[in-house]
Amino acid sequence: MRLPALAVTAALLTTATACTASPAPAPAPTPSPAASSAAGPRPFTLVASGDVLPHKEIIQQAAEDAGGAGYDFTRMFAGIKPVVQGADLAICHMETVYGPDGGPFTGWPTFKSPPQVARALKETGYAACDTASNHTLDDGAAGIRRTLDALDAAGLRHTGSARTAEEAAAPALLHVHGATVAHLAYTYGTNDFPLPAGQPWAVNLIDGDRILADAKAARAAGADLVLVSLHWGTEWQDEPNEQQLALTKQLTAGQPADAPVIDLILGTHAHIPQAYEKVNGTWTVYGMGDQLAGHMFDYTGAEDPRGNWSSIARFTFSPPAAPGRRWQVTKAEAIAQLTDLGPPYRVLDLAEAARLHPDRTDYARALAHIRSVVLSRGAAAAGLSFAP
Repeated sequence: MRLPALAVTAALLTTATACTASPAPAPAPTPSPAASSAAGPRPFTLVASGDVLPHKEIIQQAAEDAGGAGYDFTRMFAGIKPVVQGADLAICHMETVYGPDGGPFTGWPTFKSPPQVARALKETGYAACDTASNHTLDDGAAGIRRTLDALDAAGLRHTGSARTAEEAAAPALLHVHGATVAHLAYTYGTNDFPLPAGQPWAVNLIDGDRILADAKAARAAGADLVLVSLHWGTEWQDEPNEQQLALTKQLTAGQPADAPVIDLILGTHAHIPQAYEKVNGTWTVYGMGDQLAGHMFDYTGAEDPRGNWSSIARFTFSPPAAPGRRWQVTKAEAIAQLTDLGPPYRVLDLAEAARLHPDRTDYARALAHIRSVVLSRGAAAAGLSFAP
């Protein structure tokens, strides 16, 4: 599916203590890139996770966790905090927009989430989130503005939607262990909500030619690596659809192994885990699944537990082996994850939860399914392993 090309939406990204970022429209200044590379380029580990999709029951849980004084999402993410904080750079996918302070807040079908989600993501260890999804325009331009304002206030960087044309045109560059990383994000659509009048740059829509042009522009702007987040795929379908397969081939075609245009593709949207695959030398995650969601119902109206199963992608990048070459993935891993519906609702490192609770047959079933789907397109033979 081809959609009209839009300008790249990219707010400058920062990272946690392991990285420093280029100047951005944020409250506090950041150290110069030279500070992070004084000792020379070093390997770094990136983790990325799936859709943060707060349904009504998730919002209610946050209110209960706050003891009736606002909303606290930190306890829901506590189970995967060690994984996130253990990375040099952690990226989330914020699928919904935020409502005004005090609400009203809504779940499906048009979401307005409490802005306290942003603070919880930051405290969990995320440094940046992409914000391009089919729900980006659920509350129009005001929803985008509130969301990006809240992410800024929490110290999280973002890419995929924008408040101004200038913000949309800024290259998304961040620095980690001597590498300059660009992060781009796009969505297949916006649930038929039109782009705000006079704001064609408000959210990035998928167009293969434009994505390649944006990636090349990021390289020209100094990026050593380019990460592309794509909100795509068919909901509730384990296998990648034709758009995912065709677009992946287009984005990775003709790239020499030691000098790719795009270094990693990260997929969201399908609600369930999908495969990891190395295509033309580039790792593609077709779908990580929902990281945080309430009770999920498929198109038949039946509750489907897969909507609470997901994976965290973890890739270790190492410096070029010789001049003129690119950073390389030297370790590829997947980490199984689950939103336990409790009560209370909690996001868990699934392998650890299954180890601690061997009697939980639902944990074992979820873990087996996630492993099977993630490895279904030859990822193991290409070098992917499950952690731990």
